[in-house]
This record gives sequence, structure tokens and C-alpha cells, in this order.
Amino acid sequence: MESKLLWIGILINMNNKNIKNIIHNDELYSSIFDLDNISEGLDFLTNDDAFVQVGTWKYEKGKILDAHYHNTFDRKSYITQEVVLVLEGIIVCNLYTTDGEFIASEEIKQNQLIIQYQGIHEYEIINNSKVLEIKNGPYFGPDKDRTRVNIRND
Repeated sequence: MESKLLWIGILINMNNKNIKNIIHNDELYSSIFDLDNISEGLDFLTNDDAFVQVGTWKYEKGKILDAHYHNTFDRKSYITQEVVLVLEGIIVCNLYTTDGEFIASEEIKQNQLIIQYQGIHEYEIINNSKVLEIKNGPYFGPDKDRTRVNIRND
């Protein structure tokens, strides 16, 4: 599988963390974050306009975060975006356009996460793994919310 016009970039955010973005034809498909080097305080890894929001916390013992609740707003989501966090093991995420064009294969190890913004994604379990999946809702069930694709034609 070979990709045309594939560009994978490493971006350094404000807190000097490496974020690997998978970009194809000038569109962001996925981001990979290594959680071994979390910055002090609250730090959001995603842009404010992403449907799924992912942030990290790193505080010393005794810190009390301000009590709060989240305000109610009408929000529209046009796509499901998902976060896959590898708690144990190793997986590979294969990325494709919705037309089936191969983009990249990315190995995701323990304490790393990948965010899927768009396109087709396929996971291969390389080692025995424990994975946490988080996505925006509401979820309409497997028949309505996703389309399964036989990308390998088997």
C-alpha cells in the first residue's frame, strides 16, 4: 500500500510537547500524542473547533480544582471523532480516505493515544492490549453511526 501526497508532520505546541499529525491533501486525519511527558497544569491537546476535546491534567498532591459545571448550549456534530488510548500493549492504526486510498499505518503503544478526525480507520492488535475508546455523542448505534468497509477486499 503506497500513499500519494502523504505528509506527516510533527508540531510543537505551546508547552513544547511533540504531537504527530497525519495530514493528507492538506486535511487533518489523525493526531498521535505521547502521554509520558504531560505538561504541568491543564493542557488541551485538541483545537477548540474539534468535535471531541482532549486535555491532560498534571497537578501536585493537595491541588483543588475550582468547582464548576458546564453550561448548556445547542451544539451540532456532523461527524463522530474518536480517541483511542492504549493502556497496555501495542496496536496499529491503518488510515485511509473515505475512497479507500491508503494514507498511513501508525503504531500506537502503551500510554499513547490517537484521535481520529475523519476518514476510514482500521485497528490491528499487535500485542495483547487494553484500550480505552472515547468519542463524541450521542451514539446512534452501529447501523446508523458507522459504515463498515472491506478495505482489504477479503
